[in-house]
Amino acid sequence: MTWMLRGLLGVGGAILAVVAWPVANGAWQAQKADAVLFELRTGQALQLAEVQAGIAALDRAVAADPVAGRRLGRSELLASAAVVPDLPATKQQRNEWMKQALGDLDFGLANAPARSVGWARLAAVRQATDGTSAKVVAALMMSIDTAPMMEALWPARLQLILDNWQFFTPKERERIAAYVMMNWRVSSDKSWFARVIRSPIDELFVRYFVRDEPNAQEELTKWLTRLRKK
Repeated sequence: MTWMLRGLLGVGGAILAVVAWPVANGAWQAQKADAVLFELRTGQALQLAEVQAGIAALDRAVAADPVAGRRLGRSELLASAAVVPDLPATKQQRNEWMKQALGDLDFGLANAPARSVGWARLAAVRQATDGTSAKVVAALMMSIDTAPMMEALWPARLQLILDNWQFFTPKERERIAAYVMMNWRVSSDKSWFARVIRSPIDELFVRYFVRDEPNAQEELTKWLTRLRKK
């Protein structure tokens, strides 16, 4: 009986190693892209070779462990690198990165639909590749529905809202207005509302969203004035 149990344990360990290896290898490969992802997130200067090496590492991670999380992780690097203006990449290369990011997002979100950040990224990538549209709104609404009060996402969300306002249905517009107002109420630093404004039309919409909030118009004017002086 002892030798049998030992044998079964040995077989079990071997099976576990075979099953766990792709996951471990995928994680190891993905770690090689952590540095370039950090630099992208913090706006640091990047070399094209660094980005290409990071993408290659994530390609290997996806090949080793092709799950939703790996595809969504690669989409962040691809989409972020594609819009870095100082990166010496060709227009064709940027377009290829965006298309690959779009494929990763479609796959990843189909298998992990509760990823609010992923839906917001999908909305931004769709707009970058095909312009404003109802498809952008669909992804954006999924992002909001899965995490309506995630403050870190709202600056990007509000820019997408302003860009795609014509494609929202009347009911969606009511919901959006309510969410923007709620975020105004809970935001300790409201300067981001002013930072997303890029035109008089944008300002008109933001002022409309917070029209019923006490002192909101004055505070928005204060932040706009400070930003315009810089």
